[in-house]
Amino acid sequence: MSGNPVILLHGLGDTVAIFEHMQAYLERGGLRAHAFNLVPNNGRAPLPELARQLDDYIRAAFGEDETVDLVGFSMGGLVSRYYLQRLGGMERVRRLVTIGTPHHGTWSAYVLGSPGVRNMRPGSAFLRDINQDMETLEGVLLASIWTPFDLMIVPATSSRVRVGRSISVRTLVHPLLVRDPRVMRLVLDILGK
Repeated sequence: MSGNPVILLHGLGDTVAIFEHMQAYLERGGLRAHAFNLVPNNGRAPLPELARQLDDYIRAAFGEDETVDLVGFSMGGLVSRYYLQRLGGMERVRRLVTIGTPHHGTWSAYVLGSPGVRNMRPGSAFLRDINQDMETLEGVLLASIWTPFDLMIVPATSSRVRVGRSISVRTLVHPLLVRDPRVMRLVLDILGK
């Protein structure tokens, strides 16, 4: 196995099971992939709390000087960004790939009122905070993979970022993004460099 360890972070309502195919694909490609469960996964915890779980996991599982790469699906991408931008993760992370992440919020977050879901509403204090200095993400290799047909991230263009690389893949359903062979190839190509 080569490259940095890769940590896979799931979205709202998901578990590490959503990454079963991608984790196996990345490992066949020579990467060390670790899927991490965010608890609770239902939005009852604010996203900064989930980011602190990620920070604790990285500190416990990897050497102090070991660099990691992050792949965040949907909510997992926002958790990754908070870790990078607010918890010192820029010192530990070389690459970040977000997949179907509501960087600018999603109108579907108005369906539930739990703290983590409210963090994902357009214009939320959480999103205003991490988007005010998005340019700090230029310190990592950032790629945002998204689909224009996303019915969970509304509008779908909310998954695009103004720094790094924005890659559109025409997948019809939000959860299928992490299982789409084109997305898995892209992730391996980005992280295998």
